Amino acid sequence: MGAGSATSARGFWQVAAGAVLLSFAAVFVKLARVGPTPAGFYRMLVGAVVLFALAVVRRERLWAGGRAAGFALAAGACFTLDLVFWHRSIHLVGPGLATILANFQVFLLAGFGLAVLRERLTWRLLIAIPLALLGLFLLVGVDWSLRLPPYRLGVVLGLLTALAYGSFLLVLRASQARPQRLEPVPNLLLLCVATTALLGVSTALEGESLRVPDAGTGLVLVAYGVTAQVVGWLLISRGIAHVEAARVGLILLLQPALAFVWDMLFFARPTDVGDLAGAMLALGAIYFGARRAPGGSAVGRGGG
Repeated sequence: MGAGSATSARGFWQVAAGAVLLSFAAVFVKLARVGPTPAGFYRMLVGAVVLFALAVVRRERLWAGGRAAGFALAAGACFTLDLVFWHRSIHLVGPGLATILANFQVFLLAGFGLAVLRERLTWRLLIAIPLALLGLFLLVGVDWSLRLPPYRLGVVLGLLTALAYGSFLLVLRASQARPQRLEPVPNLLLLCVATTALLGVSTALEGESLRVPDAGTGLVLVAYGVTAQVVGWLLISRGIAHVEAARVGLILLLQPALAFVWDMLFFARPTDVGDLAGAMLALGAIYFGARRAPGGSAVGRGGG
C-alpha cells in the first residue's frame, strides 16, 4: 500500500471512530436536565477548556492569522445553528430520529463534491448513497398525517440541522485542507470559543438559564463536552482532509445508525422489523460506499 493509500485509510478510520463517539451525543443531551441551548453552551465550554489545556501542554500555536480565525468563526456560526436545531429536535422526536435527520447532510456533501470539487461519483457511491437513504427512510417511517404538531416541528428542525451540519463539515474540511492552517486542536479550540460565545448570546436572548440543577447533570454535561466535542471531533478533524467529501458523508452515517441503537437500548424506543431493516441497510451501504476500489485506488478523486 502506497503512502497516499495508507493516509486515506488512516483518515477513514479516524472519521469512523469519531462518528462512533458522536453517536452518544444525543444520549447526553436527553439525560441532561437543562434546556437545549444551555446544553450546547456547556458542550462547547467544556470542549474549549479541555482543548486549551491540551494545546498549552503540546505547545501548539493558537493563532494562524485572520483567515484561520475567519474559518473558525464561520464554522462556529454553522455549528451554533446545528446545535440549536438538533437539541430541540432531540427533545421532540427522540435521540435516534433527530440524529438520523441531521445526517441527511449526505445530500449536501455528495452534491458539493460533485458540483464544486469535481469528485467522481463512481459506481460504488452511486449504489451506496440511494441504499443509505432508503435505509434512513425505513428508519424514519414518518406517517405525516397522523403526527402531532410537536413531532412535525421536530422533523423540520432535524432537517434544518442537516443543512447546518453539512455546511459546518464543508467549512471544517476547507479549513483543514489549507496549507497555512492551524493544527486540529487549536483549530477546534477557536471553533469552541466562537460557538460558546454565540450560544451564550442565544441563551440570553431566549431567556433561558445557565444554572446546572444538580451534580449528576454537571457530570453528564462534562462527559458530553469531552466525548463529543473533544475526542470525537479531534478524530474527525484529523481524518476529514484525507477523505473525499462524499465518502465523509457516508462514513458519518454511522452516527445516526448507532444513535438509533442507543435510543432503543437506553430509552426503550418502540422498534419494528422495518426499523431494524433500515438500520442494517444503512450500515451496509456505509461499508460498501466507503470501501476502496479493487487495486487500492480511491473511490473518488479528492478535492485538494
